[in-house]
Amino acid sequence: MRRPQLRLPSWLPVDGYILALVATVVLAAFLPARGAVADGVDWAAKAAVALLFFLYGSRLSTREAMAGLRHWRLHLTVLACTFLVFPALGLAARLLAPEVLPPSLYTGLLFLCLVPSTIQSSIAFTSIARGNVAAAICAGSFSSLVGIVATPLLAAALIGGDAGGLSADGLLSIATQLLLPFVAGQLLRRWVGGFITRHKKSLGYVDRGSILLVVYSAFSTGVVMGVWHQVSVLRLLLLLAVEAVLLAVMLTATTIGSRRLGFDRADRIAIVFCGSKKSLASGLPMASVLFGAQASLAVLPLMLFHQMQLMVCAVIARRYAAGAPQEAEAAQTPAPTPSPEPSVSTASPRN
Repeated sequence: MRRPQLRLPSWLPVDGYILALVATVVLAAFLPARGAVADGVDWAAKAAVALLFFLYGSRLSTREAMAGLRHWRLHLTVLACTFLVFPALGLAARLLAPEVLPPSLYTGLLFLCLVPSTIQSSIAFTSIARGNVAAAICAGSFSSLVGIVATPLLAAALIGGDAGGLSADGLLSIATQLLLPFVAGQLLRRWVGGFITRHKKSLGYVDRGSILLVVYSAFSTGVVMGVWHQVSVLRLLLLLAVEAVLLAVMLTATTIGSRRLGFDRADRIAIVFCGSKKSLASGLPMASVLFGAQASLAVLPLMLFHQMQLMVCAVIARRYAAGAPQEAEAAQTPAPTPSPEPSVSTASPRN
């Protein structure tokens, strides 16, 4: 007799990588890096960030990017949601500081609003919902590409002195750790692209391992400096509530806005999932460069928002998928032809 297995509800996906991130935070809380070990971890984290953006650059196909420009209205809509609407909402949330959110968490919330859209989960949810997957791939790629430049510039303009890395030295760090490796990856893609494609699965572990190292370094620094004593459980609950409202507003805006702009159903699905989500993979390395020792609290809102968006968008994607057959059937059903003979109306109400 087989033992019953405990399974999570299908509508409640707990990302295994999120569990790994939580485990890394717990490890940093109990065994933070100190002294010479901390210096070594910090150096390794910076090298990992450079490697990560080199891989980003080497994976982005210039040919695919140019082909995707043909759907420019959709991409501009996603970019506007990511780098205009989201930042505007982040600035509006300043009214919540410091009564609802302390300055450190508000800074992290504003930074969350500045990072690019995610790629993998947006594509996955668009596929589940039977949307325009090709458009989701291009939109996510464009968002990540634009974010490499736009996110640091927006952070410099909107966050200012709250981000420890936005001095002249910080801008140099951005150039050397983010832009330079990305450009190098693009330039060398002709020679390394084949290798990266063949070892895509193995290099995926490099990606995630690099981010875990960045998280461990940031949270270790925060523990050693005692920054976690600044945040209470109540403040964290309030942060979750604020982020839930933020996600709800963006999902509503992308749904209504894409319909008002005249996009078809498949394109609307891609816009909803690409325009309402934020990338943990891009945001964490950027935060480590921009915020330095304060990165542990700065990335907390992004980590929480990431898991929230996965859970909510999984439910929405399944609802889209469930409604797809009915919509397709309705679209293919020919309109009834008028009868030449007068008859009593038997029309039924529309569903």
